Amino acid sequence: MRHEQRDLTIIGAGPTGLFALFYAGMRGATAQIVDALDQPGGQLAALYPEKLIFDVAGFPEVLAKDLVKSLERQAARFGQPIHCGQTVTGLDAEDDHFVLRTGTDEFPTKCIVIAAGIGAFSPRRLPQACTGPWYGRGIEDRVLIPAKFGGAHVVIIGGGDSAFDWAHQLQGRAASVALVHRSDRFRAHHSTVEAVREDVAAGRTALFTFHELHDILEVDGRMHELELRDVKAKATVRVRCDVVLPMLGFVSDLGALTEWGLTLEKDEIVVNSQMETGRSGIYAAGDITTYPGKLKLIATGFSEAAVAVNQAVHHVYPAKKINPGHSSNLAIFGQKDD
Repeated sequence: MRHEQRDLTIIGAGPTGLFALFYAGMRGATAQIVDALDQPGGQLAALYPEKLIFDVAGFPEVLAKDLVKSLERQAARFGQPIHCGQTVTGLDAEDDHFVLRTGTDEFPTKCIVIAAGIGAFSPRRLPQACTGPWYGRGIEDRVLIPAKFGGAHVVIIGGGDSAFDWAHQLQGRAASVALVHRSDRFRAHHSTVEAVREDVAAGRTALFTFHELHDILEVDGRMHELELRDVKAKATVRVRCDVVLPMLGFVSDLGALTEWGLTLEKDEIVVNSQMETGRSGIYAAGDITTYPGKLKLIATGFSEAAVAVNQAVHHVYPAKKINPGHSSNLAIFGQKDD
């Protein structure tokens, strides 16, 4: 399918991309988002929906999923499309514009703003051969609706932030929670580790260090128990289990972006203070960018999105000012246009 031409196409529907879509509408430009995931929100929606965020201006604290909802509402103001489930496969120059290609569609566009975070990412899968048939039938690599695990016996595998966050947050919702890790060294924040240790000490959570998944046991075609293997003693133990949550991090891939002639450093796009990538008409913002003094924060991504969009709009419409002025004075919002 070939879509209608837009002024801007934003790659990535994370916080930076969603704000860029709103900002493009605010500047009177036609825009759209293309994203590989099946829903907007990027890592916030896919990996950390129940995590509290404390450093977004104006929010003393906000759940990641609630921040995504607010950004979606803001971006929807101008009715511009978000195309999910679209993995970018190529970019062609055609006359005076680009054509962004995905596996199924083509998106003609005058400018591109790359807000792809760490690139297309997918959760790292469990390596054991026995796990393959159980994905979608008991192994869930994303927690989108925590209530879904109410009353279930849940085993979480991993030692990082996601593993410990969910071990703590599902306690009290699930019938039981067990956390399994191959060592006693954890990569999670100290405060979360301590919270889980308190749950373990109180008998609310089971912790199996120096253990790994060895086998999955079923009853009547449903997951019933896990056999865990002690990596030191080589002994095994069985744990009641309805659901396995592998929290092993994720695999990221910049994919076709590496073929666009951009300057990359450690899988990040080098930009200048105008968020220019060095290729005319292509800008970048958010975690995918690097420059001296770069901070990988949501707040920084919002600022970079505004800079990138303003520059892109000026590129498409040279008569438009780069600086839009204050939103409280803009006629597009029904205010006095200064």
